[in-house]
Amino acid sequence: MGKVKLLLDVIGDLRSLADSLQAVADAVADSGAAEAELTTTKEPEKAGKAGKAAARNTAKKDAKPAAKQEPEEKPLTLEEVRAVLAEKSRSGHTEEVRGLLAKHGADKLSEIDPAEYAALLAEAEVL
Repeated sequence: MGKVKLLLDVIGDLRSLADSLQAVADAVADSGAAEAELTTTKEPEKAGKAGKAAARNTAKKDAKPAAKQEPEEKPLTLEEVRAVLAEKSRSGHTEEVRGLLAKHGADKLSEIDPAEYAALLAEAEVL
């Protein structure tokens, strides 16, 4: 019976790893698309040196407010939620964790809408 439990734990860990790899692949794909868009919008029109300098100054001014906005509460990531749920699962609450996922309409954590991460974590903390 101990070997079966160990194998089930390994399978769960492999599934979790697969979900994490999928999240990383999605993030890389999203950043690649955003980077491609950024390079096309950074190119100033053919307005000469004055137009290019003005575009650089505008880009610098736009970058500063964005940096100041970062200290606000950042949204939870899939990896953060996965870490908490994995710890709960290792603590013997595997069925309760699965129940929480089902309550949010998913079989896997990666299927849950990121907007629901805060509610899911709040429910998991009660376990």
